[in-house]
Parts: sequence; C-alpha cells; structure tokens
Amino acid sequence: MALSLRRGRVSAVVEEVEGLTRIEVDGAPCVAYPHLTGPVAVGDEVLVNVQARELGLGSGGFDILYANLTQGLELAADPGAHVMTLPYALQQAAVRHAEEDADLAEALDGLPVVCCSLHSQLAPVCAGIGPGHRVAYVQVAGGALPVALSHAVRALKRRGLLATAVAAAPCHDADVQCVNVASALAWAASAGHNCVVCAVGPGIVGTGTFLGHGGAAAAEAANAAAALGGSAVLAARASSADARERHRGVSHHTRAVLALSLGPLSIAWPRGDDAPEWLEPRREVDVTGWEEACADLPLSHMGRGPANDPAFFRAAFAAGRLAGELVAARR
Repeated sequence: MALSLRRGRVSAVVEEVEGLTRIEVDGAPCVAYPHLTGPVAVGDEVLVNVQARELGLGSGGFDILYANLTQGLELAADPGAHVMTLPYALQQAAVRHAEEDADLAEALDGLPVVCCSLHSQLAPVCAGIGPGHRVAYVQVAGGALPVALSHAVRALKRRGLLATAVAAAPCHDADVQCVNVASALAWAASAGHNCVVCAVGPGIVGTGTFLGHGGAAAAEAANAAAALGGSAVLAARASSADARERHRGVSHHTRAVLALSLGPLSIAWPRGDDAPEWLEPRREVDVTGWEEACADLPLSHMGRGPANDPAFFRAAFAAGRLAGELVAARR
C-alpha cells in the first residue's frame, strides 16, 4: 500500500460550500476539506493524492488535497480538542468529541433508527420521514469518510428535513463527532432528536462479494440500535434497472445485512411491490406521493434517477415513512 502524491499549484477555485472546496490543481479537478487542510487560493502550492483518479475508480473523478504547502502548515487543533480522528493515520487530527461534553442517553426508548447500506438512500429516506421532525444523520464507515463530501446532507438541511450531521469514527468533518455508532445514537437521543438515519458516505466500498462491501455497516447500526432499545428499520436496496444480477430485485447487500443483524429490526417495503420470500420481517408501507415528496432533492443512484429506477427510491422512501409512523406512535 502506497500513497500516490503529486506536487502542483491551485489553478482555479470552482466552488466553496460548507466544509468543502472544489478546486483545480494544474487543471485537474480536486476536492479540499478546509477544516483539515486550511483554506486554499489560486496559486497555492499543494500536494494532492491522485491515486483514485489514475486508477479510474468510480469515485476517482477528482484528486484529494493532501496538504497546502503555502498556507496549510502548522495549523492549530480545534480549541479544547485532544481526541484524534483517524488516529495514527497520515491525516490524524484532534477534534472535540460529543462524548466529552454531553451526558449520553442510557437507552433509546424506541427511537426509530433507519439503517441504510448506501448514501443515495439518505435523501428519499428523509423525504419519507417528512418535515416537522428533528432528524439526525449518522455517517458510518463503508464509503466516504468526510461527511462534508455529501451534497445530499446540505440539501436536506436546507429543506428542513435534517437537523444534525454526526460523524461516527472513522468518519469525520460533521456538525458533531462521535467515537462510534453506539455513542452517536445515544448522543442523538440525548440531544432531542426523534429519529436517526444511519448510512455510509458517498462511494461505497465493494468487492462484489457477499460480505466484502461497505453496506454491511448497516448491520452494525441495526445491532447498536437494538442493543440500546431503539427501533431499527432497514432500508432495502432494490432495483429494477441494475445490470448486475446480484443487485437486481433486492440486492445481496440487503441479504448480507439481514444475515449479520443480531437483534430485532423491521424491513420497510412499498405496499403492492413484489418482494422475495426471504425479505423478512417485512412491513409493507403505503408510499403514495413519494415522487412529490422527493421533488427537488438530489436523487441519484449509480447515475440513475427516479424515472430510470423507481424501485430503488420507493424502497428507501418506504423506510423513511415507516420511521415517521414510529415517531408519531411514540408521541
């Protein structure tokens, strides 16, 4: 294992949003996380990690800024921070963790926790939960680690469908940092959220095998929710358009999550849609109006939108709607 680093200069600043700056280095697209590496400007001398783009990976359409040699050296840690994210890795950085400043809930008392195996399920799930709820998003390992990479998180916050983004280590760069998914759920409950959605970041890790994929993190979230007395809801990964047999219908990722889940959970499913016999325990949900509820949200899965693969978005929306029903039942 080796890093592929290249020295260059920032030739353009394309976009600046919360926690993320899209730049070009010597004309090549690059992403910078200013919370980690400091601000960037045209002309800065930088080091970039070019490996993913050179390998032509699905997530490799851009480089990652590794260090800004012009104005990113000797940056100070966050005030009062002493617990490391990515400990002993090349980009370890101290950040204040929520567990240091808040009393965590000892039990979730039925708090609905939606467990997603893909980041692209997040937007339709939150649309299914609907407005008027205090929803926390917990990003877990299995895809991108920086939460700031997610365009969906920013869009959901603007729509009032998401209150707080939480990074469960090794994820980082969110509104709140937690040591693991269990403490993230306990923090969300103590902070007054009435629903939690857990998902991997954009760009799932995958090897094409039954267990070797990032979506298995949904089982970790479901197990933590069950152990703490929450109500785990699994968002099934479904597709009517995926060319790969293992993902057509209900994906083998969903089957793997079920195999790894040790506690009680409910699998949400759109009422009236065909489902395989093994998809149990299944709760069928009315998804009427899902397209209108998801309108103007960033909906994309493997380059396909709702018109190309409605089954995927309907199944995710069903999980959110079931969670919304569980929230109402707790009141």
